[in-house]
Amino acid sequence: MLTDVESVFRSLKSELGLRPVYHWKQKRSDGHLFISVLAYQLVQVIRSRLRAHGETASWRTLRDILSGQIRVTACFRRADGRVIHIRKATRAEPRQREIYRALGLDPEPGKTRRMVA
Repeated sequence: MLTDVESVFRSLKSELGLRPVYHWKQKRSDGHLFISVLAYQLVQVIRSRLRAHGETASWRTLRDILSGQIRVTACFRRADGRVIHIRKATRAEPRQREIYRALGLDPEPGKTRRMVA
């Protein structure tokens, strides 16, 4: 269990920038610690829900699997000089869909969004 906790915190430190920060004020130190513990709790809730569906992969493995789905923005210039920006998530792969299904999440987040500037 200790190894697992250390692994998750190591991940949070690098991804969320929760590295030890030397704050000069107590409130900032407390806030930093609160966010770190909150992030850890969120990871544990996600992993608990996944375990209930038979998913036992490590946090690192889950991150690696899910990192393949991204949001893409395509920009097109119109004849009148304005630019159209279209944002869309890539399609989830089968393994990603399994994880989303276990968490009760939509595998295609953030529907297509079109903006004209």
